[in-house]
Amino acid sequence: MTQTKNALPAYLNDSKSESNKTTIEREEQQLATSFARAATIDSTFSYMGSLMTFLAKSSETGGRFALMEFYTKPGNEPPPHVHEREHELYFVLEGSMRFYCEDKILEIKAGEVAFLPQGKAHAFDCTSPVVRTLILVQAIGADPVGLDNYFLAMAEPARDMSLPRDTITYAVDDPERAIRIAALHGIRILSPLEAEKELPQYPGFGVPVR
Repeated sequence: MTQTKNALPAYLNDSKSESNKTTIEREEQQLATSFARAATIDSTFSYMGSLMTFLAKSSETGGRFALMEFYTKPGNEPPPHVHEREHELYFVLEGSMRFYCEDKILEIKAGEVAFLPQGKAHAFDCTSPVVRTLILVQAIGADPVGLDNYFLAMAEPARDMSLPRDTITYAVDDPERAIRIAALHGIRILSPLEAEKELPQYPGFGVPVR
């Protein structure tokens, strides 16, 4: 039997195969290069009543992690959810937060961290007038992290570095939009019944912080 010279790699013979697409995407994600970046208007987006600054996107890190700075206030919190692809860590720079994960309540303030494992339902409340926190997500398997791309899909370029006024938040937006976009990026938003079961300490979405 003879072989054709200069044959294409096997994964390129069927570009419509999902597994082959994944192989190509992973190779592209590995083409990372060094960079420096600051929290400026050029790297900042208006996201559901808050500001999200993208310090390192998954497309720049081989899909292994993403780092964001989140500037927010009470009332802008997302509904309870689960990350299927990534661990998540918060490091508070200003203010304080209360996290609910499994049957635990985690209270942190500036200079402290909260770690939320992949696959574990969680939610949070802002417990100070404003909160500024770093969010780090790290991939735990072959799939790239998805949270940064979810944020980008839900956001638009910021006009300035102050918190947006009179804008859409999760409390007033159509939940189906967030559910649909989240699912595309490996994030599962919980229904009220699921949240009640998986987060017994959580007071409920939209309940004022005490």
